[in-house]
Amino acid sequence: MKFGFVIDNRKCIGCHACTVACKSEHDVPIGVNRTWVKYVEKGTFPDTRRLFSVMRCNHCSDAPCVDICPVTALYKRADGIVDFDNRRCIGCKACMQACPYDALYIDPETQTAAKCNYCAHRVDIGLEAACVNVCPEHAIVSGDMHNPLSEISQLLAREQVTTRKSEKGTQPNVFYIEGDQATLNPDIAEPATSYLWSSQATGVGHFARYAEARITSASPSNRTPLPAANRGTNDPGDAAARVLVPTVGDDKKNLEKAADVVQETAARTYDAPGKGVLWGWEVSAYVWTKAISTGAFLAPFLATVFGFAQLTEMMRWAGLATAIIFLLLTTGLLIKDLDKPARFAYILLRPQWRSWLVRGGYAITFYGIFLIWHGLAIASDWHSVLSLTGWASAVFAIITAIYTAFLFAQASGRDFWQSPTLSLHMLLHAMMAGAAIFCIGALFSAPETAWHEYLTRLVYCTSAFNLLVTALELATKHPTGDAQKTVKMIVSGKFSPVFWVGVVCAGNLIPGLLLWLGGSLSMALAGGLLLLGIYLVEYIWVRAPQLLPLS
Repeated sequence: MKFGFVIDNRKCIGCHACTVACKSEHDVPIGVNRTWVKYVEKGTFPDTRRLFSVMRCNHCSDAPCVDICPVTALYKRADGIVDFDNRRCIGCKACMQACPYDALYIDPETQTAAKCNYCAHRVDIGLEAACVNVCPEHAIVSGDMHNPLSEISQLLAREQVTTRKSEKGTQPNVFYIEGDQATLNPDIAEPATSYLWSSQATGVGHFARYAEARITSASPSNRTPLPAANRGTNDPGDAAARVLVPTVGDDKKNLEKAADVVQETAARTYDAPGKGVLWGWEVSAYVWTKAISTGAFLAPFLATVFGFAQLTEMMRWAGLATAIIFLLLTTGLLIKDLDKPARFAYILLRPQWRSWLVRGGYAITFYGIFLIWHGLAIASDWHSVLSLTGWASAVFAIITAIYTAFLFAQASGRDFWQSPTLSLHMLLHAMMAGAAIFCIGALFSAPETAWHEYLTRLVYCTSAFNLLVTALELATKHPTGDAQKTVKMIVSGKFSPVFWVGVVCAGNLIPGLLLWLGGSLSMALAGGLLLLGIYLVEYIWVRAPQLLPLS
């Protein structure tokens, strides 16, 4: 048994009855939707037409939201329905980042994630979903796709259907008959700041607090021309071309006019409000504090292990104390970012082990335990366990530093986060942050030539390697349009001033110059700029991909 939906765009009239029925059935608050209808106007006046597309959860066979959920609040039933239990949800919003279809939202009343669940309570007693019952044109068909006698199975057998973002590998189970890419592909008709029949643009509750304008195509000249392969057979642009070309002969001007008609534009005229930035400054800050915590231990540990410099007792305790304090700050920021912070313990007590949020939570926990144990070993002169606690702390420091890269990789809705260099970025940032902390500490300690030389070499090496990795990542052509748009925002768009001035110059180049000049004050300034640059790059890398529409 495997349930799915077929949306028959030959019949849909854009009446929103499915949206209203869904809201009524599930008491969905105003400002958020489980099912909604997207309107796109396609063509160039006077040859235009309006397209309707019902948008909702795709009940994927390989659902990324289920894998990333840390507490099994989202789960897949035996009949293929992806359902949720809001009694377990902690409001981490990871599922929303993982979903390529923008199907989930945070309920402004319960502060938990919600989405279309196929009206599972109705299915269990033999009824169809509310949207199917209410549709006046029978444009929504549901049922068991594995039953050859069901209507949906027969439709799929005889009609050519389309799915949304099949390249994501999620195996979506919502199929569109005569689905037009102008409505199914968010890159073609990008969202506007307002719509003809609705002034609502940012949602309510969580989305009102964290809203930010998306990339828009306000003027026709900026809208993406629809590729010829994506236009339907009933396209008025195609019809116009067929009429014009035979009658104009070789007249170049008229041929160009006909081609202009074919290269039509597509614009959204009605849609659900955008969700804005889901992971805000708290996530950027927690990645930053995590880098400081892990780097504050790793930098002196590597100096001791490889004999680069001798540590004084004060340096040893300063690094350990900084690591513990910033690890506590990291934990606090993680909890603050949850919409249900009181349920934070569910990550450890009700873990779903495929989620890197769970693995990261345990990594932070064990890192903290080994740091404390290592501190007790130093204070008590337990030489028999000192090496063990030191190496264990170092191993968990590395895991803690980089696990967020794997969490971002699970967020398959954000293409830019799928970069294989992200874990290397975070490890380099940890080492840079550790060096920066001790550079600042040079103001409060006696000069140690070997130690200062070690810090200088560490900053030079990590900064140079970090710039090289960043350049390769941004200069290499990315495989998807969303990732390419994110790179453009960073290099030459919205974030370019912060990137070039704050990250490249202030955060990498100037600290090297200050360290070359020498002196405790220059070292401290270099350390402060390094920490600023690390925070700014985390801010950009977290925020920029979230400004692109997913539906």
